[in-house]
Amino acid sequence: MTERDSLTEQESITAPGVVVHDAERARLQRRTLAVVAVSQVLGGAGLASGITVGALLAQQMLGSDAAAGLPSALFTLGSALAAFLVGRTTQRLGRRPGLALGFGAGAVGALGVILAAMLANPVLLFLFLFIYGGGTATNLQARYAGTDLATPAQRGRAVSIALVSTTFGAVAGPNLVEPMGNVAMNLGIPMLAGPFLLAAVAYLAAGAVLWFFLRPDPYHVAQRLAAQVPDAAGGETPGAAPKPGRGVYLAATILVLCQITMTSIMTMTPVHMKAHHHGLGDVGLVIAVHIGSMYLPSLVTGWLVDRIGRIAMAWCAGVTLLLAAGVAATAPGDSLGLLLLALGLLGLGWNFGLITSTAMVVDATAPEIRARTQGSVDVLVALSGAGGSTMSGMVMAAGDYPAVALGGGLLALCLIPVLLVFGRRGSSPRTDP
Repeated sequence: MTERDSLTEQESITAPGVVVHDAERARLQRRTLAVVAVSQVLGGAGLASGITVGALLAQQMLGSDAAAGLPSALFTLGSALAAFLVGRTTQRLGRRPGLALGFGAGAVGALGVILAAMLANPVLLFLFLFIYGGGTATNLQARYAGTDLATPAQRGRAVSIALVSTTFGAVAGPNLVEPMGNVAMNLGIPMLAGPFLLAAVAYLAAGAVLWFFLRPDPYHVAQRLAAQVPDAAGGETPGAAPKPGRGVYLAATILVLCQITMTSIMTMTPVHMKAHHHGLGDVGLVIAVHIGSMYLPSLVTGWLVDRIGRIAMAWCAGVTLLLAAGVAATAPGDSLGLLLLALGLLGLGWNFGLITSTAMVVDATAPEIRARTQGSVDVLVALSGAGGSTMSGMVMAAGDYPAVALGGGLLALCLIPVLLVFGRRGSSPRTDP
């Protein structure tokens, strides 16, 4: 038996001096995508459940529309901290521990929200919503695991496979709002806290899948691949610490604008619908369509990102988000069909922006700093989403839902000058493995 045969698969592939061949890389990429896909199905259910009723739960406990934006803001702020910690943990220890710990935090937060609802304690509610955000961040960070072993020409599709898997759980979550509410009531738990039961179980299961099956760690293998090609960093000075390319800053700007637009309109839609006497079933349907649009088109979007380019798809994101805001602003409050259309377009525009920007971040970073940079970008996205959620609640309280939608449309318009000025300079992919 050779020395390599005596090692585990993880140790043999990541050991110094071991060459990872193309066929082995392709096999590991398929396995990684399969594991990530399963975790995303579970994580999507946890993510969508809390989004659907979080605003309504805060509104019920505090009796104010202004408070309705706080849940989304809090778990988005929590996701900012989690994105930072997951990125740093991945940089030091790999994808597996970083993602598993993030989903574990989301599960703890979901259980805490249930406790807060039972005690009718707003302070506990806000604390555990913050912790619950760890699952939100991790669900997004998992998309990067799909790109670790992808070639530059496959990165858009790799992201898309991870995201489309989220669809199955994300669409199911909102549609289980009423059944989970009934389960909660039978257990003596407030009805609006019921979906967080599903979130806790889903996040725990997602973390377990990644912890036990994401072996060998794709981030470690990607670093080994980079070591096989010493000059793969694309022109950095020998011995100098790698730095993010300009494409990272363009990608972050696109992500921030898309995230604020999406979260501000999405967060206030359940409150707007409740004010116009829509039931929880209608609210769940609209959010399910929205989240399905965020993830289901991913396979086509990823192919387009790789085929027609990052910048072209960034333009598509801006136009689609602008259309969504226009429909939302002009739709009658009692029109379920137009609200479904608006939220569907909103999710689709976000999908275009997320997959495009994710591929751009990977294109513009060396493997040595990739996880840390990815975490930092997602921190900015989370903070901007928190700001958008908070401001949308204030605008809703002072004005109305059309005002929120129009504000989102103005932000989508801001993509035009950004792409005109910086688009060509920030879109060239790196050539590292």
